[in-house]
Amino acid sequence: MTDLAQIEEKIAEYAAKGYEVPTKDMIKTPEEIIGIRQASKINTNVLDAVAAKIKAGMSTDDINTIVHESTIEYGAIPAPLNYEGFPKSVCTSVNEEICHGIPSSNVILKSGDIVNVDVTTLYNGFYGDASRMFMIGKVTPQKKDLVLITKECLRRGVEASQPWHFIGDIGAAVSTFAHKHGYSVVREFGGHGVGLQMHEEPFISHVGKKNTGMLLVPGMVFTIEPMINMGRPELYVDSANDWTALTEDGKPSAQWEHTILITESGNEILTY
Repeated sequence: MTDLAQIEEKIAEYAAKGYEVPTKDMIKTPEEIIGIRQASKINTNVLDAVAAKIKAGMSTDDINTIVHESTIEYGAIPAPLNYEGFPKSVCTSVNEEICHGIPSSNVILKSGDIVNVDVTTLYNGFYGDASRMFMIGKVTPQKKDLVLITKECLRRGVEASQPWHFIGDIGAAVSTFAHKHGYSVVREFGGHGVGLQMHEEPFISHVGKKNTGMLLVPGMVFTIEPMINMGRPELYVDSANDWTALTEDGKPSAQWEHTILITESGNEILTY
């Protein structure tokens, strides 16, 4: 990687021209990146463990058990557990649930469901974060299309995450593709800085304009996690638990998430 002093000099040049630039604490050191990479590898392994076992007839609490036990086996901590009062080790969001679904023994996966499993791992003081969509049994062509288009939105968002470009480029790439296919993009939730804390600055909107927003700089680590709705973008939060966000029109939603590192030559996906 280019010398930190060179990066800071280049950031100062952009700041002098009036661009929004990251603060120094948003740029991870080489040592911190090593730690984040280790946590991210475990996070990917935990999601792999879910992928190997998830099926119809399983409860979302069964998914929580897989995540919790797998994480502990790696000597890590499931970061969502007790985070601001969240009661479980993973988020499981089914069909019209957009995000922050709480695992329950009463929610049984059935053929035709789509479910997002969002895992965050804390290991030796560092965090990795990713989510995947799972299609249970035989899903409708409409749901399958939503899941695959959302995954492509993520890919395009990652592709747009280039050094010395801008956060707005990410939102532009995601929203342009989603809208082209007739889907809407959730605005209330987005990606975020991650690594030393579960949620850090900056906020990564999945709706944006190219060449706007904060400058992307080598050493920045953040998530891209587009939440794409089949219907309208409006949502509400379940008053029964104050966590789970659902589509207002009751239509399905999908989400995929990676943690990425901005490098000198592009980016590196740290979690899958």
